[in-house]
Amino acid sequence: MSKVYTWDQLFSRRQFIKGATAGAALGATAGLGLLAPEKTFAGDNRSAQATSAGTKMVTTICEQCVWRCGVIAKVENGVVKKLEGNPDHPNNVGKLCPRGNAGIETMYSPDRVKFPLIRAGARGSGLWRRASWDEALSYTADQMKKIKDKYGAKAMMFNSTDNLSQPFFEILLKAYGSPNYGTQRSLCFNAMTTGFLYTYGVPQPGTDYKNCKYMIFTGRNLAEGISNNETQEMIEMIARGAKVVVLDPRFSKTASKATEWLPTRPGTDSAFFLAMINVIINEKLHNTKFVTTYTQGFEDLVTEVKDYTPEWAEQKCEIPAETIRRIAREFAAAAPAAIAHPNWRTSNFVNSFQTERAIAVLNALMGNWAQPGGLIPDQEINTAKLGVLSHPPFPPAQGMRLDGVPWQYPMVPLSYGVIQTMRDNILTGKPYEAKGWLISRQNPILSIPERQKTINAFMKLDFVAVIDIQASDTAYYADVILPESSYLERYDGLIPIGNKIFIRQPVIEPLYDTKSSLMIYKELADKLGLGDFLPYKDEKDLLARQLKPFPISLEELQLAGHYVVQNMKIDHSKDFEFQTSSGKIEISSSIMAQMGKKAVPTWNEPPRPSADHYYLLTGKTAQHSQMFTQNNRWLLEVFPENRAWLHTSVAAKLGVKTDDEVVLESEAGKVSIKANVTEGIRPDCIFMVGGFGHVSKGLKSAYKRGASDSALHKTITDPISGGSALSETFVTVSKA
Repeated sequence: MSKVYTWDQLFSRRQFIKGATAGAALGATAGLGLLAPEKTFAGDNRSAQATSAGTKMVTTICEQCVWRCGVIAKVENGVVKKLEGNPDHPNNVGKLCPRGNAGIETMYSPDRVKFPLIRAGARGSGLWRRASWDEALSYTADQMKKIKDKYGAKAMMFNSTDNLSQPFFEILLKAYGSPNYGTQRSLCFNAMTTGFLYTYGVPQPGTDYKNCKYMIFTGRNLAEGISNNETQEMIEMIARGAKVVVLDPRFSKTASKATEWLPTRPGTDSAFFLAMINVIINEKLHNTKFVTTYTQGFEDLVTEVKDYTPEWAEQKCEIPAETIRRIAREFAAAAPAAIAHPNWRTSNFVNSFQTERAIAVLNALMGNWAQPGGLIPDQEINTAKLGVLSHPPFPPAQGMRLDGVPWQYPMVPLSYGVIQTMRDNILTGKPYEAKGWLISRQNPILSIPERQKTINAFMKLDFVAVIDIQASDTAYYADVILPESSYLERYDGLIPIGNKIFIRQPVIEPLYDTKSSLMIYKELADKLGLGDFLPYKDEKDLLARQLKPFPISLEELQLAGHYVVQNMKIDHSKDFEFQTSSGKIEISSSIMAQMGKKAVPTWNEPPRPSADHYYLLTGKTAQHSQMFTQNNRWLLEVFPENRAWLHTSVAAKLGVKTDDEVVLESEAGKVSIKANVTEGIRPDCIFMVGGFGHVSKGLKSAYKRGASDSALHKTITDPISGGSALSETFVTVSKA
């Protein structure tokens, strides 16, 4: 029988010989910040060029966040010494953010899961035993078979997040036959994507920063929630003199770069936009020709907004009426090169869906669709099409979805899900009992509101398997951890962007006994008797099949780093074909009308905190990615922990100074956190960066560092979009 170890014992240097090799490699790279910048190689054969004996440059794709920037890795004698941006990649055009530069430490971290692990004590005890891949995958498959045989496929849940292997994970769950699939979307941008889906028929149009003259952001903090090339384009847009208005209760770094910062009361942005629409309609500032030709429902909007005057909005959002009126006129004067940004993380209030609908409609009134400086149509039609795998038809999924889609949330797309409701229904056992959970690259224990409830849900399950590169909070409560190779050690599916195809490939061989997720899914499918659904032998076989439509071999693509599809036809004729019931932009949504909902954007009053309570706001920092990078020691040097932003007036009342410990308490929980006293936040708000306060002892650098916002957030869900209304949590604050 295998020996049982605690986490510290399991990953001591002497316990695993190859770990010492990785430690030496990390030591060799520890001074990277002092290295002079390397020469950037030009040309498609960049990855094959050598700078000296034993040195090579390898082109791949970053995965320190979901943006997937192009990377060139400098490898010396098998050790990754430097990462730099690939100037040929459109997602970052040669630049890397702090997180991207720290990808080396992610790979060489001593806390990585270095081989398969099976739980050897109580769930969450931190006791594990090492297993072979055959044993770990057989154990996982056996548990999944037992659940399916006894309770049906519906009793097994599958969760993943946005990544290159996600389509193959989805094939696995469909082949298994479960209806229960969850993503991070309901904790992030459900309000935005559904708001635009029911207006334009596409969930997320692009934005033309390069030609835009006037942009309004609503809580979108691009300077810190970095989307690399978009962030670059925003800064360039500001530098050339475009007007940028930021609505945000906090003086974010994006607000600091803007022309104008408007500290709106949380949850009232829709009042601001409805009043803008009121002014634009009453003063006939909208694009009449565009509205007549490409939209439907304008007259219904006129009726709805007639009472939403700037004076009315001032009482709601606490921005002066004359400011709203002025911005409406300025915005219309700049059209069509004017954008009310669709935003990103819109999990704020139950009325965030209506805010996004108002934003979508405001853009339509400007006629900025497919115009320079306006919204960019979905370009999927003009993206190179990869070769596909042939597999048998999927079995029909049996049973209702545990997350309430569509029986409780009929307007939420099936591919999104509502992960917080899935968690809640594990606990209630309704509409049926869940028994197992397979989770790939996601951390529900840290990300879903009311963390203790999530832990309780895990304790109720018969089986939990996690695929990850590190012992996340969720992995720490699993029964088996299937360790994935880091993105610098593995292949993933190919990435088409326009007429270019990019490859993620290993820059070195895996340091440990780990596998790519592509092979984990494939080998697990084989053991489940579902191998025909993932009919590739290995990663190279899969990638070769994806390349089959193009006159390039996998070896050639690896050397070049990317391939340009020649003479690809760009079809702009469909830019004005909207995938809605009417075929037009639906100012008045026909689907919402059929569902008995208000068909045009409308006002819904958000809740306010009671006396001595504050809005809890959460957001991002440029140095970390959601719940993933807090154990990265390089990034912790520049952003070691999160803090609670308190307005100076609140701090004075409490007798608190910056760096003092304060206690935040909500209906869901209580945390202790250091204070950051500032004028840069509304007095009725408290802000904290998310992703800290990890409970996994396997994350030695991140364990208990800072505080978790999910320990405070209440579970409140928008019934239309399924978005988690994170900012409807109110907290008290006291000096520790």
